[in-house]
Amino acid sequence: MSALIQWYPGHIAKAERQLKEQLKRVDVVLEVLDARIPLASHHPQVREWIGDKPRVIVLNRMDTIPISVQQGWKSEFGDRGETLYFTDAKHGKGINAVKKAAQAAGVAMNQRRRDRGMLPRSVRAVVIGMPNVGKSALINRLVGRKAVRSERRAGVTRQLQWVRISDEIELLDAPGVIPWRLENQENAVKLAICEDIGEAAYDNQRVAAALVDLLIKLGFAEILKSRYQLEAEMLTGEEYIYNLAQTRYRGDVERVSVLFLNDFRKGIMGEIPLELPNDGDRVTEEY
Repeated sequence: MSALIQWYPGHIAKAERQLKEQLKRVDVVLEVLDARIPLASHHPQVREWIGDKPRVIVLNRMDTIPISVQQGWKSEFGDRGETLYFTDAKHGKGINAVKKAAQAAGVAMNQRRRDRGMLPRSVRAVVIGMPNVGKSALINRLVGRKAVRSERRAGVTRQLQWVRISDEIELLDAPGVIPWRLENQENAVKLAICEDIGEAAYDNQRVAAALVDLLIKLGFAEILKSRYQLEAEMLTGEEYIYNLAQTRYRGDVERVSVLFLNDFRKGIMGEIPLELPNDGDRVTEEY
């Protein structure tokens, strides 16, 4: 695949430097992933950054993928000693389990402090992940109020800020971080499809075409036929988007591309994962 996507704005570079500095002060890391693409939305340097600190893996937007796929991911990660927490931060689902996991890390941390003759303190947690995966929405649910800005677009959080959840937990809200270079274009396209990187990074028409190709590859061609009354299996993604524009949008390919991407992003097409829990080697390698 040719390089469709490249984006690394200055505020992300600055945020990464600040985040790595603050990580020295935190006790537990909450890594928020997009449930539709839990592998592509994992930052490959997280392990390096956090070292042996406890990590809570949160797959947000659980409402966008079927229960069977959720169970598959739980099983696959569980085989490697990782516990997944599924949330729908927008509607407040799965929040208590994440809070309990963070508190559990605090209990262990404070036991170590007592063993060294130190007073206990609140657990310091950081919420990290790619842009727009729902970090701020999760924090607002954990806090129980709108403590940080949350919008359905990348790049809203620009600065690190601490938010107190309770006497037991303090949370650090960090801007989304992406790798310096999006060298894996397959992952980059998935991030663009799910709107987990900024719009300046990509061309809507090419990304919409890539989504069609991916949906066909994953066996969702029937959904395209049902929703848009246009057969997909014999067409390339580019041809499909072009034909859809001709038949329904007066030939406006850009407009149909944006509408098509938004249909997927808003769940109008249904519960559609773009990654399936069958790539165990990759989970082992990256997590």
